[in-house]
Amino acid sequence: MSAVKPAARVESPYARSLIAGAIAGTTVDLSLYPIDTIKTRLQSSSGFTAAGGFRGVYAGVGSALVGSAPGAALFFMTYESCKRLLKTGREPYEGLPSGPGRGLSRSWREPVEHMLAASLGEVAACAVRVPTEVVKQRAQAVQHPSSLAALESIMSQRSRIGYRGVWSELYRGWSVTILREVPFTMLQFPLWEGMKEWRQQNTGQETVGAIESGAFGSVAGAVAAGLTTPLDVLKTRMMLAEEKQSMLPLFTKILKDSGPQVFFAGIGPRILWISAGGAVFLGSYQWAYNALESTR
Repeated sequence: MSAVKPAARVESPYARSLIAGAIAGTTVDLSLYPIDTIKTRLQSSSGFTAAGGFRGVYAGVGSALVGSAPGAALFFMTYESCKRLLKTGREPYEGLPSGPGRGLSRSWREPVEHMLAASLGEVAACAVRVPTEVVKQRAQAVQHPSSLAALESIMSQRSRIGYRGVWSELYRGWSVTILREVPFTMLQFPLWEGMKEWRQQNTGQETVGAIESGAFGSVAGAVAAGLTTPLDVLKTRMMLAEEKQSMLPLFTKILKDSGPQVFFAGIGPRILWISAGGAVFLGSYQWAYNALESTR
């Protein structure tokens, strides 16, 4: 008679993803917020000093705290759910001449699934992330004294532009944020998952620890951050502009006025921030997930 597997602290894998994601999002945003502020000010069209320099590096932290937990929770719940769904749909067909993933070699199937799952997770998370990012960056660039003041300024425009206009203002930069985040996660998460799988194969363990996961997350984050910096610069300029602008005309204007080098403004702080953020975010996520999965 086979032994009954002990019950986990939280049985549902979806609930584990939700709770662990919320913990990870709050942890990373609180601990690394000053680096994010400096990066935003380096990318501001008004210049680093005029945008606040090194003063008040926690400006706008309120909106980040409001959005970090639900945004990260939405991401990981969507990511883990899609990953399981894709794996479940693929496994019955493995070894057969036809079925899902037939055109891909075995070594490429899981990375492609991770890319798709991460992309869908980012789209879900951006529903929360974009409005909080708009408010946060305006406070970081000292356009307003606080997150609340930035939000009130946007909401006060409803008599002039209507509720639809306010909605559009809160979601300014949605398209370029998606354009930045999807390639970023398509790079970061397959790398992270691949390094974790490599570690598991070498140790024979079913899971990896928080420190290992954090180290892999740091490497994956640094690679993805460097390659997607131009998209991050474009997103920041769109969100900080006084008037709403379309992505392509703004890209052309920046290129004409400042040259291609400006699209790598803030690359050092961005790599530093996301490398450290990857360690904290994915390390704390793994710690929380492992703790919730462990037996009572």
